[in-house]
Formats: sequence, C-alpha cells, structure tokens
Amino acid sequence: MSIYFEKTYQRCFGTFPLKGQVLHDAILTAAGVGYRAFDTAQMYGNEADTGAALKATGLPREDLCITTKVDTANFSDDRFLPSVEKSLKDLQIDKADVLLLHWPTPGGEIVPSLKLLQKAFDEGLAANIGVSNYTAQMMRDARAILDAPIATNQVEFHPLLNQGRLLAAAIETGIPLASYCSVARGEVFKYPLFGEIGDAYGKSAAQVVLRWILQKGVSINTMSTKPDNIRANFDVMDFSLSSIDMARIEELNKINYRIVGKGLVPYAPDFD
Repeated sequence: MSIYFEKTYQRCFGTFPLKGQVLHDAILTAAGVGYRAFDTAQMYGNEADTGAALKATGLPREDLCITTKVDTANFSDDRFLPSVEKSLKDLQIDKADVLLLHWPTPGGEIVPSLKLLQKAFDEGLAANIGVSNYTAQMMRDARAILDAPIATNQVEFHPLLNQGRLLAAAIETGIPLASYCSVARGEVFKYPLFGEIGDAYGKSAAQVVLRWILQKGVSINTMSTKPDNIRANFDVMDFSLSSIDMARIEELNKINYRIVGKGLVPYAPDFD
C-alpha cells in the first residue's frame, strides 16, 4: 500500500504556490488541525521555507511524511543527485519520505530519469519513490523499470476530469494515484450538485468533492491559506457518500475539464 495511505491517512497538505510567511502560517495551521503529510517540489522554490515551517511545528520527524519532487531541469547524471541533496538540506531532513519525478522527461524518454530516481533510493536519499503526471503506459513502463515499490503517481484528479484509464492502470500496476487540483481550482463550485449532496450530509461542497476522490481510492493533496478551509479539507473522514451519490458525481467526468495540460506546461505528455 502507498505511503500516502499508510502514513498520511490519505490527506496531504500541498504548498504550491506559497512562500515566506504565508506558507509558514499555513503549515503551522495545517499541522495544528492534524496534517502530518506535506508536499513540496524543487520547481515551487519553497523547499527552504517549507523546511523551516515544519521545524517550527515542533512535531517529531518520525510523525511527518515529507514529499518533494525533482525538476526536469535536473534530470541528468551530473545534476540529479546533487539537486536531491540540496532539497534535503533545504528541508532540513536526512531523507525524503517520498521522492517523485515531477514530470516525465521532456521528449518522452523516461528510462534515464527513472534509473536516476532508483539510484537516489538505493543511496538512501528517499524512503519511497514515485512519479507525477505519468500516463497509464508510463506507469506500466515505470513498474517494469524500477526495482523499488512505486509509492504513487501524483496527477490532476477531480470529478470534472475523466481519469478512468489512470485508475485502471493504478489497479493493474499497483501504483496508487494521488490527486492535485482536487477541486479543479474552484471550477467544481460552478456545479450545484456538490452543494446539494453536501446539504444531505451536513458537509460543504468542497468536502463532498474530496470525499468522492478518497472513495475512488485516490489520496488527496489540498492547499489553502484560510484556517477554516484548512480544517474543513482535513475533516473528511467522518462520513461516506452513498453509491448513488458517487454515481451522480461520476456523471460529471464527461465534462473532461483539464487544467494542467500542454497549454499550461508545454512539455506535458499527451495525457490519457
């Protein structure tokens, strides 16, 4: 089972695009409401701020699950491991709990970067390794290439996007999915269905969305700077959606609304 499910209770606090005092305050609030998993990346430019904030929480290191991601700019023999070592220094930790490749290698040749990821694991720089933004076929390829278990494939996942092929690949390969853009950057709130369902459970529209993701077997990665929202995003374990409500939400997959694609990231792969 993925480290995201074993150690984080399926809920991770994301840090993009926060920096400085705003990030510091958000992490302390998140830790106060119960978050123990925190996600950052080299590309975010906030690893040092994240490390300082996590230190300030006073939480024991063994209670934390810290994920960071290697930028594609560092997917080379001379840059990969030094970049990971810098990330660990900035985060003030000896090893990452989860180390991901942030994107497939631009151009599509994923084998060299996967082998470098394996090397980082073998050298003890990460307790667990995984990928992000991989297609279903890339998940299969990664499973065949890597010797270490693959903790997760972190991808855009929300009710407005059909990720059926990735879910099938997750079952096939044993690589769990983790979500980002879990509420589609607010786009889900244009649909009254979530509020209507939430009223029946005494929950907010956002909590219904997050619960739907969890019941799809996908861990959630959320970010907010508002204390009430941080608490609400964490408070999604005390109810379950009925099969009927799950199916009603599932119908919105047909919209197939994608946020992170080639229009935003030119080197993004051709997603499923």
